[in-house]
Amino acid sequence: MTSKKDSNYGWKQFFQLILSARPGGWVIFFALITSIITTIAGLIIPIFTKDLIDGFSFSKLNGLMISLIVGAFILQAVANGISIYLLYYMGQKVVAQIRNRLWKKIVRLRMNYFDDHKTGELVSRIINDTVVVKELISNQFPQFITGVISVIGAVTILFVMDWKMTLMILVAIPITAAVVAPLGSKMFKISKGLQKETADFTGAISQTLAEARLVKASNAETYETENGVARISRLLDFGKREAKIFAIVSPLIMFVVMGVIFAIIGYGGIRVEQGTLSTGTLIAFLLYLFQIIVPVTSFASFFTQLQKSKGATERIAEILDQPTEDFTSGSRYDLTGKAIKVSDIAFSYNKEDQILHDISFETKPGEVVAFAGPSGGGKSTLFAILERFYEPDAGEITVGDRPLREVSMHSWREQIGYVSQESAMLSGTIRDNLCYGLKEVVSDEKLWQVAALAYADIFIKELPDQLDTEVGERGVKLSGGQRQRIAIARAFLRDPKILMLDEATASLDSQSEQIVQQALANLMEGRTTFVIAHRLSTIVSANQILFIENGTITGRGTHQELVDSHPLYASFAAQQLQ
Repeated sequence: MTSKKDSNYGWKQFFQLILSARPGGWVIFFALITSIITTIAGLIIPIFTKDLIDGFSFSKLNGLMISLIVGAFILQAVANGISIYLLYYMGQKVVAQIRNRLWKKIVRLRMNYFDDHKTGELVSRIINDTVVVKELISNQFPQFITGVISVIGAVTILFVMDWKMTLMILVAIPITAAVVAPLGSKMFKISKGLQKETADFTGAISQTLAEARLVKASNAETYETENGVARISRLLDFGKREAKIFAIVSPLIMFVVMGVIFAIIGYGGIRVEQGTLSTGTLIAFLLYLFQIIVPVTSFASFFTQLQKSKGATERIAEILDQPTEDFTSGSRYDLTGKAIKVSDIAFSYNKEDQILHDISFETKPGEVVAFAGPSGGGKSTLFAILERFYEPDAGEITVGDRPLREVSMHSWREQIGYVSQESAMLSGTIRDNLCYGLKEVVSDEKLWQVAALAYADIFIKELPDQLDTEVGERGVKLSGGQRQRIAIARAFLRDPKILMLDEATASLDSQSEQIVQQALANLMEGRTTFVIAHRLSTIVSANQILFIENGTITGRGTHQELVDSHPLYASFAAQQLQ
């Protein structure tokens, strides 16, 4: 994000984000009512104390007086408990709703956002940044609300009791604020940097742990250790800077508080000696003073946390402002028997270096269309555009008689089956992976049926828990060939109209390749199929081969036609097929 955008994030945007997630007016209403009851009950106690001290005698300690005092304590405790619960509930609800908004946004972000941001960074936004907001709303905010009500009530009573001594207390407020306010802006900058460093650290360790095998195979433990220690050291630096702010704020508040207490005791003592102030009034005044001091000392912590939350939510707000994929527009469209036409497609990731230029081709229903060519030519990018991970900068794709942009994203993708070189698998069971993304419940009979079509049923039956066998993170407990067959079975289960194969056998051994090739042949039957070919032996029977170099199609035709007409393709064929 640009610095201009960073500078535009202010308190208005922060409070809009918080208020947009409010749980409901009834919670705030009852929380405020119980907070007021708590304050009133607390404010009654010093009045009883004043009356007892000024005219103390055992005869006044009757049952009614004791009952009133005890009742005030009980009412204060019960009302305070209800108030704290409601305010904590409100805080938890607000944070949960912010997390819901953030998660719903992230899973619908466009693919280019994930290209530019680490997974761990996004995880940090959802967990670490929202924890800062949770601390503010669940812990600091309830104390602040009850504290404000208590301070207002106590100051009001003190003005009635003795306005001169009350002014001595109020003088300390602007003095303290003048010192604390500049520290708040520093805390915002520190918090913003801390959240960014935390996100970077989370992203780095997530990547390292996800690629633990690569780390060990590369003898990179020392490098990763040093890298992690350096990042932890940077986090420590931010923590020390944060500690310096607290080290200034807390003693400063305590210094002012002690000064006020000393001044009140000294001035009040003189007034008592002069007979212009009763002892009971002075004691009550000191009790009310503590009802002001305790909340006020927590205000510094509240405003510090408020600045931290503002820094944390800035990154959250940036994510919420990002454009998402449009799943709702467009209509459902049956792809059965529909031809696909790509006309003059152009695309670039950064609007500068163009990846694809004037790509045009047409497929008939049930055809196999293969993309061949040197690495980096644009084959995978073209696949991503066909999957609608990216929108082309120019040109158009039509399906049947309808532009692809008029077909809903959901309808298009649910009719596409995709099998890649490294078939993606999630932590969970084989059943979970086969049914991933499906809303309806799939019977065991159907699962075994598609497993058999993919030649996966044999090895699944040999596993201890069969369909309920845990596959481990990213399917590490299965071999490459087994993962591929699970991916093919998953495609069978969806009965796709269009099949996309990113050289699904490129990383397999010869025995696994033979099994997977047969499974793919079963899956391709009767379906329009797009294939990215790294090995020409897999596409010699394709209906149409498009040879892509430097983002443009330089040759098209059957295998034999390209061997006869395209020198580079003929060279590839000579090297691979001899």
